[in-house]
Amino acid sequence: MSIDDVEERVGSLLGAIGTLGAVVKFELKDEGVLRIDATSSPAVVSREDGPADTSIRISSDNLLKLMDGNMDPMVAFAMGKIKVEGSKGLAMKLTSLLK
Repeated sequence: MSIDDVEERVGSLLGAIGTLGAVVKFELKDEGVLRIDATSSPAVVSREDGPADTSIRISSDNLLKLMDGNMDPMVAFAMGKIKVEGSKGLAMKLTSLLK
């Protein structure tokens, strides 16, 4: 999967993500950055790097697996498939909104 696929998928969920009230950055391995600014409604997704309340490092394939419910976020974190800098609670809240 490409960053375009992930951006499109995340963009379709901005209504639910808008309740987050924070900025989250996905650092997609070898593909770039997706930054979700959910501090106001509607939330905005962009490819511009910048400050975030939480940064999540993950491959685009694994992010889509999480969004499809085919990967448990806790297991993925324990296996090192997800790395989180910042609030882990915020990261968990976001993963529940992405489903």
